[in-house]
Amino acid sequence: MGSLTWLDDTTPFPHPDNAMPEGLLAAGATLSVERLTQAYRQGIFPWFNPGDPVLWWSPDPRMVLACADLKVSHSLAKKLRQAARLETTGAARLRITTDTAFSSVIQACAEPRADQHGTWISPSIQRVYLDWHLAGCAHSIETWVDGRLAGGLYGVCLGRFFFGESMFSKVPDASKLALVYLVRYLQAQGVSHIDCQQQTRHLASMGARPISRGAFMALLEERLDLPPPDWRPGQLLADGTLAPLEENAP
Repeated sequence: MGSLTWLDDTTPFPHPDNAMPEGLLAAGATLSVERLTQAYRQGIFPWFNPGDPVLWWSPDPRMVLACADLKVSHSLAKKLRQAARLETTGAARLRITTDTAFSSVIQACAEPRADQHGTWISPSIQRVYLDWHLAGCAHSIETWVDGRLAGGLYGVCLGRFFFGESMFSKVPDASKLALVYLVRYLQAQGVSHIDCQQQTRHLASMGARPISRGAFMALLEERLDLPPPDWRPGQLLADGTLAPLEENAP
């Protein structure tokens, strides 16, 4: 049976195996890029309501998507084929990019949803992940339809491991398209898994599955100190390539 550890800004994180049954490990401390880096390298992430102390989690089991296990529905596959045919032409209505609108993506992820009361992506969360983005570790994937941001996701890449944070859609399948293009890019860069943190039916439908904390930590430790992907703003292509942005691209 685990116990809750209270942190100040100098207290090291307890071992993830000390987490309580629901995954809560520690509370307190100030959010910063340095603190987040320490946490993620140990399989720990923050999740808390605005106004509450920072809560740090390490759930067991942990939802993880192996990139090779990604499931694509027939309707989504059709959209992907259509996008691939036109993606480098002037006729393309749909484009997928990375790191061109991080602030807009995290703000959209924070917007209220019909099935939720409020959001955990508070202004303080947005600020620190934007700082992490500017430091080169937090990344966004954007789905553009007719030049407008229609969906996307953001997450963190350390070494060759990607931690998914949140996604949003303003049109059907926009976030799923971003995820598929992300998976293809990660596979091309030697990244084989995406941490999905919490179990959801939506992620399970796309191939994510729960694994034990021990199995998750083994995956993480194998990949943390490998060279990170060559990540820069650009257009993601269907074959996993990251192409330079055109001058008139969003």
